[in-house]
Amino acid sequence: MLRQTTTENGTVRGLPGSDPRITAFKGIPFAAPPVGRNRWRAPQPCKNWEGVLEAYAFAPISVQDTPGLGNDIYCREWHVDPEIAISEDCLYLNIWTPAKKTDEKLPVLVWFFGGAFNWGYTAEMEFDGEHLASRGIIVVSVNYRLGLFGFLSHPEITAEAPDAPGNFGLLDQQAGLRWVYRNIAAFGGDPERITIAGQSAGGASVMHQYTCDTNRDLIKGAVVFSGMIRHPEAAFDIFKPLTLEDAEKRGVDFFKYLGIDSLEEARGIDAFELLARYNAYAKNHPRMYTIIDGSFCAGDPIERFMEGKCADAPILSGNTSDEFIQCEKNLVELTVKKAFDAACAVHPTQKCYYYCFDPDIPGKDNPGVFHSVDLWFWFETIGKCRRPYVGRHFDLARQMCDLFANFVKNGDPNGIGRDELPLPVWKPYTAAEHVGMLFTGEGAKPLTGTAPRTN
Repeated sequence: MLRQTTTENGTVRGLPGSDPRITAFKGIPFAAPPVGRNRWRAPQPCKNWEGVLEAYAFAPISVQDTPGLGNDIYCREWHVDPEIAISEDCLYLNIWTPAKKTDEKLPVLVWFFGGAFNWGYTAEMEFDGEHLASRGIIVVSVNYRLGLFGFLSHPEITAEAPDAPGNFGLLDQQAGLRWVYRNIAAFGGDPERITIAGQSAGGASVMHQYTCDTNRDLIKGAVVFSGMIRHPEAAFDIFKPLTLEDAEKRGVDFFKYLGIDSLEEARGIDAFELLARYNAYAKNHPRMYTIIDGSFCAGDPIERFMEGKCADAPILSGNTSDEFIQCEKNLVELTVKKAFDAACAVHPTQKCYYYCFDPDIPGKDNPGVFHSVDLWFWFETIGKCRRPYVGRHFDLARQMCDLFANFVKNGDPNGIGRDELPLPVWKPYTAAEHVGMLFTGEGAKPLTGTAPRTN
């Protein structure tokens, strides 16, 4: 097995997974620590290291609220460890590879986690890449800066770096993607077969990367789980990027709230003190999100996709049945189908695959098919969940993981499953045929002639 290899920055050693046919490399730096003068700056090149880096454990998560202290469904579901390490030094990635040698040219999945651009991390237990990797692909998860560290804008930042005045979290993701392109061959991967994927804010991040002009040659497929969301009330539409001017006004307002006058002063404040002040500020002010910066982001990524301004690559997207319901309409489903209709009209050869996740989800809390619950199934990590799932749920997870891996391999989810039997046929969504796949408690079932669901 490929337990040790050499990257552009030095040699790394990984560990066997619970399946020894998989090697996991965790905590590989892909950029310099974004601290000190690098706070609120585009990611800088990683320094080389001497000797062998033992990539045995996840690196600290980005600065955010301590996981596991709340009683909301996400703290119960997977944000469970209040002892997890947190640090501003957070630009690391993780790799799961089934390769035995470096020349195998396996397809690659690059994963961006969600969490409203303010929370989340690669070490979440549902993101274990081992089951996907066992299907013959390499899985990479990329960490990035969050909240005010990832998305603060301010006139001083713009003056200092007009080509990168914000979107630092998205730039971190792009730096990770480019690192993968340059280095993944050392792990048995093919840099010309990279699919990017994410869920919620991670899915919105995929849309940003997918529609970024400088990424077009890097991306061969895109997967957006519950990440195309257009909210009718602008104040709640956190996935629609702000103008740079509006974002800078938020930054100026935040500096006034802090009682400081300069970027230099802000860079001198302890990261956790800044987080505490930001959380207090956010009780009565909007948080900080993505922006149209005129460089990385040239416009609203959903609109750019609808106009055909994206990588020439297939896309898979959809929703869970109970998420973001307003006026008895599922906002994610409406957005995805509207976007697919427009994209297919502009480019009839655009391959789009739609799904709806709608099984029964067990538990005394009667959670419904809530936002993010499908992650256990896509990664086939359902065995780590404490909900009383039964055999048919595990069967569905196996199918969904098969379809996900097939899409990474071929830009098409169809093919043979882990049980060596043909999977249910998943036809592409087109302007003429609104078809897709419905995931139920009894398995995957093709959808035909699907109109947007209203409940």
